Amino acid sequence: MNKNDLNPDASPEAAYGARLRSMREARGWTQEDLAKRTEYSSVHISAVENGRKPPTLRFSRSVDRAFGIEGAADSFEREYREIRHGSLLEGFPEFVGYEGRAVEIRLYEVGVIPGLLQTMEYAAVVADSEVKRGAITTEQAQERVALVAERQSALVRPHPPLVLVVLDESCIRRPVGEPAVMDAQLARLVEFAELPNTMVQVAPFEMGTRRPFNLPITVLTMADRSLMSYAKSAQRGHLERDSKFVLPMLTAYHQLQAEALSQKESVAMINQLRKGTP
Repeated sequence: MNKNDLNPDASPEAAYGARLRSMREARGWTQEDLAKRTEYSSVHISAVENGRKPPTLRFSRSVDRAFGIEGAADSFEREYREIRHGSLLEGFPEFVGYEGRAVEIRLYEVGVIPGLLQTMEYAAVVADSEVKRGAITTEQAQERVALVAERQSALVRPHPPLVLVVLDESCIRRPVGEPAVMDAQLARLVEFAELPNTMVQVAPFEMGTRRPFNLPITVLTMADRSLMSYAKSAQRGHLERDSKFVLPMLTAYHQLQAEALSQKESVAMINQLRKGTP
């Protein structure tokens, strides 16, 4: 297939390939030149540009390094994530990229255990439930479970982030899957709380109006101390990078932590649930 046959509108992969070729040619590089800079073969570069081979996360990150656009809003990693996770909420693929590099992660969740703390069995039940409702396909469900594993891998990197978690009480009381699945998930929460770089707290129902958030939210602190937040509703998500909007969320998060149960009290509540006591 020659360059005139490429149609960026044919598919997201075709648009990715056309953009890759355009940026390469803008720098005066041949496919061999780009291959040397990414440690991929020129045949591989050609296959991606022409849409014969889908891009991968590793390939996208290699290309970003070659072009000097790592972490940029227009990075190929971001485009790859949008291709792979097209069924996810707006802004979430980009958020995941930042989450994997954050030095501090603060999250608040309602109704469901957050992905960073899910067991694979729990994640599969949650994804399968959306398939049954017709919200996503079986293939998209499999991708979501794979994404959970990918996100959690960032927690065991050489210098793991500080992870602060506040769970609405509904997260631990809402049954998901068979009792064994839920019990294993609650056990996972207790194990997570014991790690040296984590804290898990439960926001009890009786907090009432003292709860500063009504929807799930995550605040990230990056290595340069910049802040960003991600908030989601049932149908939409929003990634915010402007500190003047993120700082009030960080303040509210600290207020939430002060009102929530301590980690010791939270773990005791989780263990009581595992024993079948209220």
